[in-house]
Amino acid sequence: MSCCDGDGSVTKIKSDAPKSKETLAMTEEAAGYIKDLLKREEKQGWGLKIDVVPGGCAGFKYFMAFQEKAGPDEKTFEFHGAKLFLNLMSLGFIKGSNIEYTASLEATGLKINNPNMTSTCGCGKSFA
Repeated sequence: MSCCDGDGSVTKIKSDAPKSKETLAMTEEAAGYIKDLLKREEKQGWGLKIDVVPGGCAGFKYFMAFQEKAGPDEKTFEFHGAKLFLNLMSLGFIKGSNIEYTASLEATGLKINNPNMTSTCGCGKSFA
């Protein structure tokens, strides 16, 4: 069975997700990874924009891109010297998440441990 064999329905985000004192958290390793990528791209001082957008097999997916400054409806976070930009809608979907760096044979990069997810697609690229 592939990850795209769902019924197409969208599941609501859990309202009873664990609450944390901070809206988001990021490990020092994840911040270092972002800063290193920005340095290689010659974009020091920029940050990472994360959007939750419709798509993928399970209903939603993350869109990430480097951005110089926050847009008009975006909030800026800073973790260990790395900036993160989120619009309010996306913030509602990932509030309470921890952003980590992961390195394995299968994938290297950022991983968002999101307590609001109710399910994920089999390939791990989207969530509900």
